[in-house]
Amino acid sequence: MTTVDPFTTGAEPLTVAHAPAPAPAPKTEAPAQPTPPQSTLSLRLAVGLVGMLLASLLAILNEQVTAQAMADIQGAFSIGHDDGTWLTALFEAANVATMVFAPWFGITFTLKRFTSGAVIATMLFGFLCPFAPNLLTLDGLRVLQGMAGGCLPPMLIIVALRYLPPKVKLYGLAGYALTATFGPALGTPLAALWTEYVGWQMAFWQIVPLGIVSCAAIQWGLPADPLKLERLAAFNWTGFLTGFPAVAMLVIGLLQGDRLDWLDSAFIRAMFIGGGLMLVTFLVNEWFHPHPFFKLQLLARRNFAHGLTTLAGAVILLVGVAAIPGQFLANVHTYRPLQTAPLSLLVAMPLLITLPLTAALLNLRRVDHRWVMAIGLSLMIATCVMGSFITSEWIRDNFYWLQSIQIVAQPMLILAILMGVTTGLPPAEGPFASAMFNSLKTFSAAVATGLIEGLGTDRERLHSNMLVDQLGNHALVTSQNIDAAHGLGELAHRIHAQAVVLTSADLYLAMAGVAIALLLLVPVLPVRIYPPWSTTPPSSN
Repeated sequence: MTTVDPFTTGAEPLTVAHAPAPAPAPKTEAPAQPTPPQSTLSLRLAVGLVGMLLASLLAILNEQVTAQAMADIQGAFSIGHDDGTWLTALFEAANVATMVFAPWFGITFTLKRFTSGAVIATMLFGFLCPFAPNLLTLDGLRVLQGMAGGCLPPMLIIVALRYLPPKVKLYGLAGYALTATFGPALGTPLAALWTEYVGWQMAFWQIVPLGIVSCAAIQWGLPADPLKLERLAAFNWTGFLTGFPAVAMLVIGLLQGDRLDWLDSAFIRAMFIGGGLMLVTFLVNEWFHPHPFFKLQLLARRNFAHGLTTLAGAVILLVGVAAIPGQFLANVHTYRPLQTAPLSLLVAMPLLITLPLTAALLNLRRVDHRWVMAIGLSLMIATCVMGSFITSEWIRDNFYWLQSIQIVAQPMLILAILMGVTTGLPPAEGPFASAMFNSLKTFSAAVATGLIEGLGTDRERLHSNMLVDQLGNHALVTSQNIDAAHGLGELAHRIHAQAVVLTSADLYLAMAGVAIALLLLVPVLPVRIYPPWSTTPPSSN
């Protein structure tokens, strides 16, 4: 047998990957990789890989821009805030749940066909959204678009591991990191551009030109693989029927929890309990199933386990730190997305330079990725600590220094995690790693949103009550103040603004705690690894 189906192999590849490697790998390992490493990167293949990068970026932009433009979308469809939150929650639930299974379908229907089909479906459903006749139809289109978009980011890691030569593999991973850092940062500026100057419909239609270019590049550049429809006969139905609803229910619970008062709501309890039980069933099934979607045995590798653990914390950290300035400026100074856009652009544009520079740094054999990760986390801690000194006088300019630190910190953190997860991973195990990595990344973003909203609401209530108590105890309200409605309104605004300031400081300190916890793991769990081009294998991965 000259090729091995990456989803029908048993535990043998894992055993081989863990075997001590003081000598060169035995020749019998070569057939285990469906595509041998490329010595050079041809122009045609490079175009195909760029197409995959654009497809992944398209999915991220579609998600972020529509979320940022939701107020205008609600106004256009004459729907309330609660219905608007369901538009976002249903989309995210379908998006995250699909990422678990997308790599399996990508291998079955070939990466080229499957990715092109998912891009076309994402464009089609997005184009139709503004024409939805009612809320139910719009919800359905958003669910379908979430499923189509969720198929795209996992494909990028698979093709990077499969086709990129060792010398440029880290630059390919920098391209993936671009979708996790640059893409989300563009959400606010693009949403502001479309809603202020063009029209809310562009929040859905912006992906069409990018999708056409992506499909053309993928069709021309990527090699054509044969279909593997025989894999459908061994489809893991138990995993699919437990995993998809489990992830979807947990994401809905996280995104609707703050609005429905968390566990005080019977609906949220049902989402968490039902989703949790099905998730446990899914994971048990994946451990024993001969054709799993998740290969949990990969967690026995120290760097892989550390990478996934750190990934979850890093996503919570980055999403949280990115959300605080916008929420503060909107609540205290009534900034619109157009006014907060420069903060996001300050981070987004320099990442086009710092990401490849960080990849070049990690590609040096003498550079230890653990030190790079530790420095990135230390910079994030410094950002959070400085942010905790926020006052009500802070405006957009006061956040520029904090944002500029992230230009360096984000690439160091994300690329070091990607290097630790993927180095030493054969292409045959790429689909498993991609499914676990991408679904955890997107699920952690939902956790971050729930955490920021829940903790923010709790701390704001606490600070508001304390401020009102102190105000009453010190008798600062005179009869002249309380006689006029205007005076009461001004007082209420000042109390609310100060509560938001104190809440923002608390959120920064909470994010600093997450970064410190991740930093403490660096000297304990991961082991030294070398760049993919190095002939010296890692001592343990």
